[in-house]
Amino acid sequence: MLIDLDGTLYVEDAPIPGAREALSRLEAAGVPYRYVTNTTRRPRREVVSRLRELGFPAREDLVFAPAAAANALLAGKRCHALVAEALFEDLADVVLAGTGPTEYVLVGDLGDGFDYARLNRAFRLLMDGAGLVALQRNRFWQEADGPSLDAGPFVAALEYASGKTATVVGKPEPAFFEAALLDLRLEAKDVAMVGDDAESDVAGAQRAGLRGIQVKTGKYRPGAAGEADAEIESIADLPAVLGL
Repeated sequence: MLIDLDGTLYVEDAPIPGAREALSRLEAAGVPYRYVTNTTRRPRREVVSRLRELGFPAREDLVFAPAAAANALLAGKRCHALVAEALFEDLADVVLAGTGPTEYVLVGDLGDGFDYARLNRAFRLLMDGAGLVALQRNRFWQEADGPSLDAGPFVAALEYASGKTATVVGKPEPAFFEAALLDLRLEAKDVAMVGDDAESDVAGAQRAGLRGIQVKTGKYRPGAAGEADAEIESIADLPAVLGL
């Protein structure tokens, strides 16, 4: 199993009812799994810490996040990073350029840090020849008080203004899922992805050859689920679907 986090296991600081018990059932049955997330506000170390605080079993080797892929792709390259400062520890091989020549603009989710001045500086670097890499391009994410803009709209704005197309390293890119399969040492036909995002989780996994399981929590909206292989009320129902 590949398991999404925000909106699937929890929303804000509240675990989805039955989610912890579902993970315990997977563990007890010996089902191999990985946590896959498009979060770009926290380093992997903090993702693990948060999962543990919420009562989920977690280790860094069980977590797949876009920063690891970006770190491999851009190792040794000079980058202007529109990412949360906390994420720098997961980008240890990237040269974070404050001044001077810039080879790439790297975009993650800055939240309130996205302002005109920062976006305009990134735009000018792109116009001067820098390439554009996005950690992910989700349109929105679900907070406790409602949906909020994710990184995708800002990536789209930079693409539109510069005429460049971003290289995306997170979900729903096939390479992201293929890396997770490689770590699991399993073939796509033997793995399913469960998540709340019909685009990044379900459809993205299906394009990579996996099965997609849609949960009706988090950012789920009726009519937006597409053609999931299975649709369940929440991850609490996952053990029953797997026959555990």
